[in-house]
Amino acid sequence: MAEMKKTSDELAVDRTELAAMRTMMAAERSLMAWNRTALSMMGFGFTLYKVLSAFQEAGHLLPRESTPRNAGMILVALGVISMIMGIIEYRASLSSMSEIKHYSFWRPSIIIALIMAAAGILLLITLITRIL
Repeated sequence: MAEMKKTSDELAVDRTELAAMRTMMAAERSLMAWNRTALSMMGFGFTLYKVLSAFQEAGHLLPRESTPRNAGMILVALGVISMIMGIIEYRASLSSMSEIKHYSFWRPSIIIALIMAAAGILLLITLITRIL
């Protein structure tokens, strides 16, 4: 039985599609790395706020009255900003790949990123309004 050989055009199409899939997976891995970094910053910011608040309530002197809130807000805000930057980078990757192959923007990694960004914004609002 004779084996059908692919033409060079068919091989090029196959290789291009495989390269596009690898690039897509790399974009998703990058977005998940942004997610991990942002979650770490937001979690550490909230923890730092709670720990410094507990120290303050126990009578320890801090440089300023607003130190717990400010330290927590800075880290939570950095986490939210990094999440948004990751989403922007992911969107740019998908846009540049659209010339080769169309991928849906609504993939599990972007949904998680958007949920985390919203949660970070709510946490930031909570820290701001908690003191006011």
